[in-house]
Amino acid sequence: MSVLKAVKLYINQMVENAGKGMKIFLLGKETLPLVSVTFAQSELLKKEVYLFERIDNNTRETMKHMRCIVFLRPTQDNIALLCGELRNPRYGSYYIYFSNIIPKPDILKLAGADEHEVVKEIQEFYADFIPLLDHAFTLNLPKITSGPGSWERSLLKRTADSLIAAMLSLRKYPVMRYAAKSDLARALVNCTQDIMKENSHLFEFRRGETPLLLVLDRRDDPVTPLLNQWTYHAMVHELLGIEKNRVDLSEVPGISKDMREVTLSPEQDSFFADSLNCDFGEIGIKIKDLVEKFQEQQHSTTAINSITDMKKFVDNYPQFKKFSGTVSKHVAIVGELSRIVQEHNLMECSELEQLMSVQTSHSEIQQRLGSVLRNPAVREIDLLRLVLLYCVCYEGTSGYNPRQYVDVLRTRGLSEAKCKLATSILNYGGRAVRGGQLFGEQTAVAMTKKYFKGLQGVENIYTQHKPYLIELVQQMIQGKMREADFPWLGGAPIVRVNEIIVFVVGGITFEEIKAVQQWNISNPANKIVLASTGIHNCQSFLQVVGQ
Repeated sequence: MSVLKAVKLYINQMVENAGKGMKIFLLGKETLPLVSVTFAQSELLKKEVYLFERIDNNTRETMKHMRCIVFLRPTQDNIALLCGELRNPRYGSYYIYFSNIIPKPDILKLAGADEHEVVKEIQEFYADFIPLLDHAFTLNLPKITSGPGSWERSLLKRTADSLIAAMLSLRKYPVMRYAAKSDLARALVNCTQDIMKENSHLFEFRRGETPLLLVLDRRDDPVTPLLNQWTYHAMVHELLGIEKNRVDLSEVPGISKDMREVTLSPEQDSFFADSLNCDFGEIGIKIKDLVEKFQEQQHSTTAINSITDMKKFVDNYPQFKKFSGTVSKHVAIVGELSRIVQEHNLMECSELEQLMSVQTSHSEIQQRLGSVLRNPAVREIDLLRLVLLYCVCYEGTSGYNPRQYVDVLRTRGLSEAKCKLATSILNYGGRAVRGGQLFGEQTAVAMTKKYFKGLQGVENIYTQHKPYLIELVQQMIQGKMREADFPWLGGAPIVRVNEIIVFVVGGITFEEIKAVQQWNISNPANKIVLASTGIHNCQSFLQVVGQ
């Protein structure tokens, strides 16, 4: 159940169908990032794909010797642009592929526009999403609501269409469950079911084991996207930001011109693929080993004892930069991560975040929180996340008083809009809004178990938190998920499932992607795919909370 493999197969098939000869990819704004995160240009160049163009670029040259592979979402704008292209074709032949179901009237429009008979093929290849890894995909939709609990109408259909494409690409016909308290989740499963019924003929493939589509709401777990991260992939996104596999390093002090923007793709960077889930300490060791290996080959005796030493070594060896750009890139990234961690007291902040996420004693948190908030080295974003975590994790607790900490934010110079996020976070995902049981059962027995578990200590204080969705997956696999909290769509019979597509309305995090990957490795009998409308770090999550 690999979404990345499915998309790769589709793109390979497009190129193969076009035959031998020089080819161009003609893409839309939605399909361009899909292709770029799936294949490196160098890989497609080997398949004689020499150009990549946007269909809305009116300045393209006419090249009749080129075979044109068209890959678009079947939107009305794209259909109109393609009809215009076919009436005045710039290329010798066209192989047209749509990333989702195209209505028959639109096919007739294209047929009417093909006056020069340049179209050789039209097919539906169901790749209407951005694959991140084998087990994860996103839709890259930053905003999906028009108000609290209300979908932007066009984006509801867009999201349901993408879920349909994912099911068709994986050849799955699932039963569905959804978060009962979420209007967004309920609307999405209903819309998805309606599209499946309208296109039932597309699902007439051989069906094996019945999978589950489980639709959750980000509001049911506002804790996970507020936390700092300590594994490589998640840490880069949290502290630097990853947008379509690109990381902007232009603001890094002393960065060279060729490193101002770098690409991080597990498909195109084997070191990154092997290091996605390594913790920060492990990454430093792995890069140090690579640099030292090169030194041995160059008979160098320069000592490397720190990230700074590594950066100096790379800068001083042009041949290293030429032949080892991958290592240069990761040395630059880890160097910047290390600077942020050291200069902004991130380890102490993160430890406190983790303690709050597992609901450590309220009195202990109160003693430490005020002190950390007054530390001038702590960044504004970390001040906010600490106060918001306190609001969510200790809401309703005896002695709960977030106002004192919001006052500290004001004294630190945070704007009133940011201070109001302490109220907004509870409107977004407080106890009155959330469904399920984010912090588990709050009975006396459950609280006692949690207390004694805390006394036993933890292996790593920075990874105490476990994403709520993993607990839900476990409950579903074990047949213990409460139907009152997560009903079956249409009152479907209760079945045990081993394959689950978990879709989170409102965004997921790289911590959750990592947790699902670890679950799949530890539980080979189960297959979980995680998907969402977008990928959050704390910054993007707070933008949603403040809307």
